[in-house]
Amino acid sequence: MEERLNLIETFAEFKDFKNIDRETLMRILIDIFRAVLTKKYGADANFDVIVNVDRGDLEIQRYREIVEDGEVENEFTQIALSDAIKIEPDFEVGEEVMETIRLEDFQRREILALRQNLISKIMEYEKDLIYKKYENRIGELVTGEVTQVWRKEILVADEEGVELVLPKSEQIPADHYKKGDNLSAVVERVEIISSTPRITISRTSPRFLERLMENEIPEVYDGLISIRNVVRSPGERAKVLVESYDDRIDPVGACVGLKGSRIHGIIRELRNENIDIINYTSNPKLLITRALSPAKITSIELDEEAKMANVYMKPDQVSLAIGKGGYNIKLAGKLSGYEIDVFRDDITEEDDVDLQEFNDVFDQWVIDAFKKIGCDTAKSVLKLDRDELIQRTDLEEETVDDVIAAVKEELEIEDEPAATETPAPAAEAPAEPAAEEPATEAGN
Repeated sequence: MEERLNLIETFAEFKDFKNIDRETLMRILIDIFRAVLTKKYGADANFDVIVNVDRGDLEIQRYREIVEDGEVENEFTQIALSDAIKIEPDFEVGEEVMETIRLEDFQRREILALRQNLISKIMEYEKDLIYKKYENRIGELVTGEVTQVWRKEILVADEEGVELVLPKSEQIPADHYKKGDNLSAVVERVEIISSTPRITISRTSPRFLERLMENEIPEVYDGLISIRNVVRSPGERAKVLVESYDDRIDPVGACVGLKGSRIHGIIRELRNENIDIINYTSNPKLLITRALSPAKITSIELDEEAKMANVYMKPDQVSLAIGKGGYNIKLAGKLSGYEIDVFRDDITEEDDVDLQEFNDVFDQWVIDAFKKIGCDTAKSVLKLDRDELIQRTDLEEETVDDVIAAVKEELEIEDEPAATETPAPAAEAPAEPAAEEPATEAGN
């Protein structure tokens, strides 16, 4: 009896708490009971299973044809007349007898199997429902509450309690969440792992920035402004290419808002990530010029087939074009689709030397690494300190030191002596003017 009560409670439990509609629950219940009845009474047996989800119960009606005594060939589909009139005296041969089968008629093992099958089918259905729901939401913005924080990932529950996963690789470097915090992200991918759906969300995806802009900027949401492309270095810098279909709308101004009112909220959500809004153009030279802003460009040479661009600019603009950590030029290249090399256009100093002239000393790939960060002359190499050269070129320390030494040798610049090597007292300094020359040069 206890098992039968548990089965009824199971119906009510799924009716009240599971994310499943009434019609689907009824269909699952009917399928489960029909499978058990078929096993118990045979495939030819005729049953009606009536489920009342609201009350948490069901009714099973069995139908058998009345035949003459001694002519019963299949006891599951036929009943002898003498047995039928015990149920109702007015029955005649050829009529159908309807009997109600109660849960009490099932054995304990059958009840337990029914309950287990019901739980299994419901869970299977819910997993399939979650997968299909989120498979159609890839790229959409979702919000949820942090339920678990681990070293490699964060678990987030959406408004329906569905578990979402935010891996460390999909978090902005400055993200720091604790249990109970709310966060926003986009659905990045949906997978089935060990028969369970895994929904991965992302805060580093370019689509996350797109969705945020749709939420904050009405013109983007309404389609008056189109986002053509988004590139990001999460937490550092992003570039967004926008286009307006209405000549009366300035897409850049509309996205930024009055005094930055629209873009500031997005910047805060992205942990102070710098966002450049760029007006789209089909002219590749103009697009590269806008993408490298705020640097001012003198001229551009394009190789359309190789998708390469040689950009020339004044020396004081090179660092602006490259940007902190090289993010500006990297993102400009991704946005425009060109590999961008920056060159100084004023190699006019008589005592300066083009870095290409060192190709008999260093491999071309070493020289190219320096050129990509704007160091295309000997003096431009010396304008950056050693650590910055190592970081930007991504070359070995020994290689960078060799280039610096070769450049100094070519320009006939001697390394300053260490402080311990010039311990001359102040009183002797006037008597040795030659010793003052390095100090004066360093001061310059």
